[in-house]
Amino acid sequence: MIDREWEFHVTTATAPGEVVAVVGSCPQLGNWNHQGAFLLTKDASTPDEKGIWTGTTTLPADEEVHYRFFVCIILESPNKQERDYVIRRWETNLAPRVVSLKAESGSMKTHINLFGTYDGETRIDRGWLTKETVIQLKLCSNPIQIWKKSLCDKRLRVKVTPVEVDLPEPSMQAVNGIEESWDVQDVRSANKFWPIIEVAAMKDGDNEFKLQEQFGKLLEPDAFLIFQAQVMNPESVTFLVDLYAADSNKSDVPDHVGFCYMLQNNLTQSEGMATIPITSPRHQVIGQLRVEYLIVKPISDFNCDMSVSYARHWKHSWRGLEVGHRGAGSSFKEAPRSCSSIRENTIASLDYAATHGADMIEFDVQLSKDLVPVIYHDFYVCMSMKKKKQAMASGIDEHDLLQLPVKELTLSQLQSLKVYHVKECDRSSKFGDDADADERHQPFPTLQQAFQHLDPHVGFNVEIKWTMKRKDGTYELNHPFELNLYLDIILRSILQYGESRKIVLSCFHPDICTMLRLKQNKYPVLFLTQGITTKYSDYHDPRTQNIPIAVNFALSIGILGIDVHTEDILRDPSQVALVQSKGLILFCWGEDNNDQATIRYLKNLGLNGIIYDKIDVYRVKDTKESIFLVEARESSQRQIVSAALASTSTTLPPSINGPVKGN
Repeated sequence: MIDREWEFHVTTATAPGEVVAVVGSCPQLGNWNHQGAFLLTKDASTPDEKGIWTGTTTLPADEEVHYRFFVCIILESPNKQERDYVIRRWETNLAPRVVSLKAESGSMKTHINLFGTYDGETRIDRGWLTKETVIQLKLCSNPIQIWKKSLCDKRLRVKVTPVEVDLPEPSMQAVNGIEESWDVQDVRSANKFWPIIEVAAMKDGDNEFKLQEQFGKLLEPDAFLIFQAQVMNPESVTFLVDLYAADSNKSDVPDHVGFCYMLQNNLTQSEGMATIPITSPRHQVIGQLRVEYLIVKPISDFNCDMSVSYARHWKHSWRGLEVGHRGAGSSFKEAPRSCSSIRENTIASLDYAATHGADMIEFDVQLSKDLVPVIYHDFYVCMSMKKKKQAMASGIDEHDLLQLPVKELTLSQLQSLKVYHVKECDRSSKFGDDADADERHQPFPTLQQAFQHLDPHVGFNVEIKWTMKRKDGTYELNHPFELNLYLDIILRSILQYGESRKIVLSCFHPDICTMLRLKQNKYPVLFLTQGITTKYSDYHDPRTQNIPIAVNFALSIGILGIDVHTEDILRDPSQVALVQSKGLILFCWGEDNNDQATIRYLKNLGLNGIIYDKIDVYRVKDTKESIFLVEARESSQRQIVSAALASTSTTLPPSINGPVKGN
């Protein structure tokens, strides 16, 4: 192999402790693995806020090298034998930067790249979880109760500090003669730049996660604050929460009015809530703090590389996409005429939508008891205790039926027992799902089957099913799965079989959307929200209750966009412009979409995707192909023409190819 010396230059703003690196398609640049990236060095003569980072290495001279810049924090193990790169930001332009075969050593020495900007486009995204864990502490719905009368009318600031409990305790600091909490110190750990604690508020202009200020964040009435900590060993981290009087008369140091601890034994599951006492600086209990938390871990035994990301990629031409709801449509509605004639969420239903012009097909995924991702919408099914052939031969009565959660049955049980949808009140199935029926029509196909049996040019909108807490405090389902394990299994299947298919992930639960965003770097996420509606009960989480807060949430976690209930758009169409003005993609769902006039109206409003039933009936065009199939065909034709032209040009005489060099 012949090598050539290559010098990288890039300019970007970095925070203390951050380093710029290069990852790429050759061994010297890690083969797209961030752990093997080439580190750059900051030019000491440049300003701190906008430095120039440089580095020289050797690259293969006999191949084109693709690469990206990224910003990271480097953490060393206690014995300094290993280093972990925590990715803070990286370049996510669809095509990477290129060192061409013709480029000579040293040809880039005078060119300084701007981080994230090339080929006329700027794309920078936050990193995803590699080895670190994210812990979110959420404060919403008036989370602080103060019992001390003198503090009841004061506005409070909240500061969260991760404290590694296995470190030696420093001495307390005294402020104004009173021993204070660790409120004015940096985050306490062996590395002063780690752990990282950031905060965002779900409101306009304040929805981006930023490093918190010295005295924390103001907790306004009806606020929704999310404190996000990145830690390496979550089992050894506790959280100190300090409270300050925001209207203090002091100009430099506000009054420190209390503190409390979120301990490891408060964080018992992947998600939950804890109520903890607030103590004054004089150790008097003065109130309590209610905290909802979320723990997000990296996918176990799976590494995402940095070769490409579609997480924020959406072409301008991808507007008005027609998305087949559960494939060919819902098949268990109260009005039989509006039902699909093919059982929903089966391979046959998905394929029918794909072959009748759907750009994408939407379907629902959950886990069976033996942890297999299966496609099914409802949390519950009615099961006959007879085998399928017995049930078809002798019939059943109500005593033969049992309503069970899908999660309580293995894949084998789901596929071998006679299944009745919970809405089939007469207990007579209209679908041929007996043992001898075509397998494509059987309920509970696996996610893997969907990837393997459907045309790769039809897009997938994969909705992750997870129980939601309603505003009245009840739950759709008591879910026993460990949440990180649940998502890891589903995501591994998608990442393994997704390949080049256009895929969008979605969920009604905002925390699931956060986890889908943080656990992988390849596929985009849409936040499903019902917003303001007369058709459904409100959910507990405020982020689900209207489109503006859904927008702020989507911006805060850096996802592609939102998927809203059409009823809310028809109520106030100006919300479409609100969403799109923020650079977000907008899909819509709901019964209102099952109407050609409404579909045309939504397309004219500029929605990116419209999810509806019976795509062969309600589609606007008489004949239609998936836009992704059309694009693939056009791309293939362009490649054939380019290859033909290149072949022709190499065989023409010099006088035809161009001017003759020489004498």
